[in-house]
Parts: sequence; C-alpha cells; structure tokens
Amino acid sequence: MPYQKNRLAEFQATIIDNPYIPHEPTEKQALFLMHPGLEGFYGGAAGGGKSDALLMAALQYVDAFDKCDYAALLLRRTYSDLSLPGALMDRAFTWLQETDAKWHEVTKTWKFPSGATLSFGYLQHERDKYRYQSDAFQFIAFDELTQFTETQYLYLFSRLRRLEGTDIPLRMRSASNPGDIGHDWVKRRFILPSKTELQKADRFFISARLNDNPYIDQTAYISALNRLDPVTREQLLAGNWDIVLTGNLFKREWFEILEVIPPPDANSLQVRFWDMAATEPSDSASSNPDWTVGCLLMQRKGIYYIKDIVRFQKTPADTEDIIKQTAQMDGIETRIYMEQEPGASGAIMIDHYAREVLQGYSFTGVRSTGSKVTRAQPVSAAAQNRLIKVLYAPWLQELFTELEAFPSVSIHDDIVDALSGAFNALNQLRNQIAKPTMPSFVDISPSRYSLRY
Repeated sequence: MPYQKNRLAEFQATIIDNPYIPHEPTEKQALFLMHPGLEGFYGGAAGGGKSDALLMAALQYVDAFDKCDYAALLLRRTYSDLSLPGALMDRAFTWLQETDAKWHEVTKTWKFPSGATLSFGYLQHERDKYRYQSDAFQFIAFDELTQFTETQYLYLFSRLRRLEGTDIPLRMRSASNPGDIGHDWVKRRFILPSKTELQKADRFFISARLNDNPYIDQTAYISALNRLDPVTREQLLAGNWDIVLTGNLFKREWFEILEVIPPPDANSLQVRFWDMAATEPSDSASSNPDWTVGCLLMQRKGIYYIKDIVRFQKTPADTEDIIKQTAQMDGIETRIYMEQEPGASGAIMIDHYAREVLQGYSFTGVRSTGSKVTRAQPVSAAAQNRLIKVLYAPWLQELFTELEAFPSVSIHDDIVDALSGAFNALNQLRNQIAKPTMPSFVDISPSRYSLRY
C-alpha cells in the first residue's frame, strides 16, 4: 500500500487495519502512535499499557510498503527481561504466531512478507551497545528506559537511519516508570522540559496511568501495588517523578507497640542479624563512629515481631564477647546472620566467628547486594502494611528515630541495616524451608553452623 500523508488515514491503515496488531489502542496509546516526533516517551505509572504501546509502534509500518526495508528493534536491559512470560518477546509471540510472519530463533527476529523485520535485543553491559554498530534501524524502542544508562540510549541514535528517497519514518521510542538507575537523566530529558522545549528538541512525552488502560484488572493491580513501600508505590501508581528513594521509608505509626510478644509456635522462625561497625570507637570529640547492632526478629503466623535490639560501640574483643553472650541468651533455636564485608578480610572475619565465637550455633555470613535503600524496601512495605510489631523496650526511641530519619537525614543507619538484614534473611530462610528440594545455603540444624563466602 502507498504511504499516506494524512495522519488520521495513516493511523487507520497502519494501526487499526494492521493484521499484526490484535486489538485497538487506548486513547493514550493512540496519541503516542500518531505523534510524528523523532523521539517519544510513554508512561510514567505502572499499568498504563507501556509494553503494548511499544509493540504496536514497532509493528506500525511492517506492512505499509510494497518493498519494505523497514527494520525495528525492541530493547530490554537483559535477555531474561525480554523472555519472561508477558514480556515483550513473549507478547510478540502471542500476537504473531498465527500470522504469516516468520520467527528466526537464532537472531531473535520476526520477518514479514513485506521484507520488514522486528528484532529483540538487550544491553546488559555498557559495551553491549557496540553489538549494533553495523546495523541500521528505522525504529528503536527501549522498554523500561530508566534501567538503561544515558550513554546507551544516545549511542543507539547512530543506528537510526534510512536509505535516501524512502518515506519510512525514523522513530526513537521508549517507555518506563520512575525510579532505577536512569531516573535522573530520563526526568531531565522528558519530564522537566516544557512542551515548547520538547517540541524544539523534536521529542514528546505521553503520560499514562493505570486508569488509562481498560484492558487491565485495575482493582487487582492496585491491590498488588498497595503492598509496596510508599515511595515505590507512589512512583508506580501515580507516576510520580519527584519522589525518589531518599526518604519517607518508615513512619513510627506503622509499628504496633506490644507490652508482651506472643510466644513462638511450632512454625515460628527467629533470626538475629548483626550489622558490624566498620570502625572502633575513638576518644576524639569529633568522632562519631558506626554502631554494632544486632536485631532479633521473629515471624509468627505472617506477623513479624522485633523482639530485641542490641546496640553498642566496643573494641573487637569486647564485641565478640557481647555477640557470644547474646547468642547464649537468644537460644540455640535462633539462626544468626552477620553482614560479610567484601574481599578476603570479610571472609576471614566470618570464618573466625564461625569457628571461634559462635561454634555450635546456626551461623551464616551474608554478602550485601544492592544499596541500603533497596535492601530496606521489603521491610518498609511490610511495616506500612502493619505486619511488623515491636516490643516496648528501652531501645524503642532509638529504633524509631533512626527509622524515620533513614536515609535522607540520618547520620547512622545501623539499626535499619540490621532490621533489613534480619527481615530479608528470615524470608529467605522461610522460602528455603518451604522448598526443601531446592539447594540451601543455610544449615538449619541447631548443632552446626553454615558458612557462605
């Protein structure tokens, strides 16, 4: 069919009448698909139909020309992101497997009778962008753009080109929620500029939220989002680009204070997680070293109980004595975890505690992954859902003061780290017990310790 200049007629021909697009776009998706700008960004909130919008845009011109050199590329950060159920590649299979398009597994490419192609790729590492240095595409799209670096995004513009004299439109498209590593640069590029500034730069932003997508069960999705920590929920549900993971993760009113903690039952689990101070206390007036903190956390019938916080600044020898004494008071049934610092020194310290200090206890060294804020998100979500209760004790004010200050204005975050570590370790242990056939890094026998490094 000939290329049509009229935008409404073109939209009808390339989207509504397109045999490879199985359903009509939403109003926001239609605005995104009709926009002629070189560079477009869609979404903001979760559930707004971002993936469908990108897949429709990629397929828009696969049948629009008699002899088509049209090539489209859809990108995610990792291959697993592409291939997960419901993700871009899986969704394309659902749409195209009953059509006359042919799938080429080796190249991860759909080829159409017109000669057009739709390929899937990923940019897990920075240098992966050079895998496309000899390719040419007329359409390139980044799904979850905030997971990519700005240099990856900008480099792919060099792959956006067409032959002289062809009418195939050149388009760079993307979609994402707020947050992740690319939050700041995506916000600067698409969210902060005015409409006039965006027009001058030949780019546009279509904001879409959950209520813009009639194809999704909105009630169920909102229920799922309400289980997230407040910052992430505000990003995903409201598409809020101004709130970031730098504060407001905890509020003291989320924690019910109990005079007595209920006793453990047969299915309860209890862990003590130690966050070790990196420096020794000093006599210097300006010194404000970290604290060694041990958090005792129990899970019983789906509720978490903060039973004890041990917090001190001592020499290494005194620290060992206190940790050993605490283990004796906690009892042999309590699993003990300790943050393992990176490198050989961290492994040596864990080995020392396992062999010399906590021998006979179930003890595990845990390497930290992700930022402190990321590690605190699961326990923050549980707290907001009123799943964490705390014993009335002398350390209660220290707990609440540090939680509410974390991480924007806090000087210390040792209690937060210990609570996050205990919460994550306890849930990992619960999952391992629930799936006994899976390999486990934790020896739950009370007569042995388990060492991981």
